[in-house]
This record gives sequence, structure tokens and C-alpha cells, in this order.
Amino acid sequence: MFDEWFRLHKERWLAPLALLLGRVFSPIALTLLALVIGMGAAVAASRAAWTLALALWLANRLLDGVDGVLARQTGRQSEFGGYLDIVCDFAVYGAMPIAIALALDTRAVWLASTVLLMSWFVNAASWMYLAAVLEKRGTGAAARGELTSVTMPRGLVAGTETVVFFALFLLWPAQYVTLAWVMSAGVAIGIAQRIGWASRNV
Repeated sequence: MFDEWFRLHKERWLAPLALLLGRVFSPIALTLLALVIGMGAAVAASRAAWTLALALWLANRLLDGVDGVLARQTGRQSEFGGYLDIVCDFAVYGAMPIAIALALDTRAVWLASTVLLMSWFVNAASWMYLAAVLEKRGTGAAARGELTSVTMPRGLVAGTETVVFFALFLLWPAQYVTLAWVMSAGVAIGIAQRIGWASRNV
């Protein structure tokens, strides 16, 4: 929901850090480093090391923003880089609810995590295929002036909201079940929004 607004500002906010890290890392190296750190967050969460997991999760999200900024600033954008970035994001997104379920290990937690993962599975299909259609028609990211490799049709819960929800999961694990159900409902609303938009425009 807030991704478009955030993308307008993150180029300026993250530029100094991108230039600093760019002295050592390529954009793809940063993407892979973010993946390692994100998986570290999942491992920490699985062991109920909530503070460490939160720190690593936020570091993962920061680097996920920096790699694209660095690529654009240095003219090293590539289709492969954008593709790898999304794959790594989904790997971390998928690992975190499983890790939290391993730590808390109740039937309610496993059910909430399963529903959350299912909502993302359907959500991915709802926007990725739609993005492919829009790119094919020449009305995708480049035509819209977007900074992402491919267009990302709007939904109620997107990247920015995921950062917030996951941080809340780790800050407040006792309320994980409630938060996961709320996030799943938000994702479901976003899926319905995209399907409705696609029915009128595709």
C-alpha cells in the first residue's frame, strides 16, 4: 500500500549508504548478502532469539533496498539482478513464518503460519502473472516510470507492510497468531483488489 510512496524517497535516503557499500560490494553481492542475513534472522527466530532476529530482519530489509539503489546509481541494473532480488525476498519471506512456528510450536501458531504462507502463494500468482501481462503489453514498469524491474500492481499488503508485520511478529511473539491472521486477511484483500482491477483492465 505504501510501496510507491516509499520508492519515491528511498533513492535519496539510501544513496549515501549505497555509495559506501558500493566500494566493496556489487549490487548482486548485496542481494546475496541480504539473503544470508535474512536466513540468519529466520534461524534466530527459530531459536526464540527475538531481538537478534529483529536486528537481522531489519538489516535484511535495509540491504534489500540498497542493492537496487546502488545498481541504478552505478548503471549496473540488470534483468537478472531484479529477478534474483525477488527470488531472495520470497525465500526469506517464506522462511520467517516457519521459523517462528518452530519457536512457538503450538497448533494455533502452525495453522496461522500455514494460512499466511498460503495467502502469499496466491498473492504471488495474483501480481506476478498480472505484471507479466502488463510488461508484455508495454504498459509495465518502464511505461509507468517505475523504478522496479517489473511493475508491481498495488495491493493492500506489499513490501512496506511486510517489513512492519514481520517486525511486530518478532517484537511481540505472544501475539503472533493474531498478527498473522490480520496480515493474511490484508493479503487476501489485496488479492481481491488485483483480481477486480484485472477484470476491468486486462
